[in-house]
Amino acid sequence: MRRIREPTSAFTLIELLVVIAIIIILASLLFPAFRGVQNQAKRTQAKNDLTQIVTAVNAFYTEYGKYPLATADTIYGPDPTGVSSADLFYTLRAVATGANAGNATNPRAIVFISPPDVKDPANPRGGIGTDGQYYDPWGTRYNVAIDGGYDNQITNPYPDADGSAGATPLHLGVIGWSYGADQTKGTQSPASPNYKNSDDVISWQ
Repeated sequence: MRRIREPTSAFTLIELLVVIAIIIILASLLFPAFRGVQNQAKRTQAKNDLTQIVTAVNAFYTEYGKYPLATADTIYGPDPTGVSSADLFYTLRAVATGANAGNATNPRAIVFISPPDVKDPANPRGGIGTDGQYYDPWGTRYNVAIDGGYDNQITNPYPDADGSAGATPLHLGVIGWSYGADQTKGTQSPASPNYKNSDDVISWQ
């Protein structure tokens, strides 16, 4: 007696292509939302990093009665007037090298901040690079300004609403800021150094 085979159901090529097309469309719709969440997470990380940096410099002041390294108002970082931040972070991390060789600038070897090392030294992001400087989540060094003149004033690195840079000084001992995802101070389009409406992350707001 011969058995009759029941027909098996299977996807046709057209049905398979339709399913793939639907998946691609859904992925393209979800991708911008995912990027937005990812960027917000990086902004939160940058804000936390800046808070820790400012806290570390202030803790150094409390411990030693002076700010680390700075003998005049100084910006450490990629700002056009800035200098390398390596010695600042060697000092705050109690790493006995650079200006802190032999614990010269942090004689009690106190660890005021302990950020991670970057995962990829060739593309430093979110940690200390091989050059000793602290990189934000987008791969740009953090800026840190210290009131080395001890007059409780730091020139505002961003212009006021009228466009005059630093017209209203900040009455703080230390500030920090990140250029954000576009890695440019202020906004790119329209070009403006003002932090308002930009993706910059700043410690004093």
